Amino acid sequence: MKLETAHWYCRLLTHARSPSRADWPRFVENAILTLAALLIVGLFILLPLLVVLQAAFANGVRVWLASVTEPDARSAIYLTLGVTAIVVPLNTLFGVAAAWALAKFRFKGRSLLMSLVDLPFAVSPVIAGLIFILLFGRHGWLGTWLAAHNLRIVFAVPGILLATLFVTFPFVARELIPLMTEQGSEEEQAALSLGATGWQTFMKVTLPNIKWGLLYGVILCNARAMGEFGAVSVVSGHISGETNTLPLHVEALYNEYNFTAAFACASLLAGLALVTLAIKTIVEMKSAQERE
Repeated sequence: MKLETAHWYCRLLTHARSPSRADWPRFVENAILTLAALLIVGLFILLPLLVVLQAAFANGVRVWLASVTEPDARSAIYLTLGVTAIVVPLNTLFGVAAAWALAKFRFKGRSLLMSLVDLPFAVSPVIAGLIFILLFGRHGWLGTWLAAHNLRIVFAVPGILLATLFVTFPFVARELIPLMTEQGSEEEQAALSLGATGWQTFMKVTLPNIKWGLLYGVILCNARAMGEFGAVSVVSGHISGETNTLPLHVEALYNEYNFTAAFACASLLAGLALVTLAIKTIVEMKSAQERE
């Protein structure tokens, strides 16, 4: 009996140890991949961020404060925030409407609409800016009519709004379409069959189910709107104090070899990016908690 017990105990220990030996190569592989990922993040994300912050405050807080509060910098900040405040709500409305139509209904032209939603992802921002120049520029298709009515689109704030709107409008829709497709339309149909209006159905049924995805899409749209450079650079005209957004102002300062001011304004964009990342992380945590 003792021999059988000892034999069983030895077999138990053998089986207990064998998975750890078998898992050792996998453990090493995971450790190497994790270290490689951390190294890449450190070299290409954290290190440049630290360099920007170090250069921004290299001459002290007073110089940094003077750089971000001088008239052209304040104009760029106000323009960036103003464009974002207009573009993000418009894209939110469009994103919700497009996601509702594409996820809840089947109709002719649905595939075409889906492709149009993805169009800004396929078109270079610089090309998008050139499109607006060809449409609304002085020698563009509508240029003569706009000049006759004393209207300016390109090289003015309306052109910046249109360019930013174009490059950012897929973000909310692209977050909501898969989510709403997965959820289906059974709950909405049940609410409508019980006498709820379309608005009540949206507010009481649809919106609570998509709130985290909607917020996530708004965060991404907001981040892109504040940091957009390519399309805005083409249509803005680079007029200091008038049509320079914050990214364009950073470029102008850098080209003028005013490196301290350039990095000071760049630190504002970096700070906005960090705030966006923090909000995004909180939203993901809340969404994960609700799913659990």
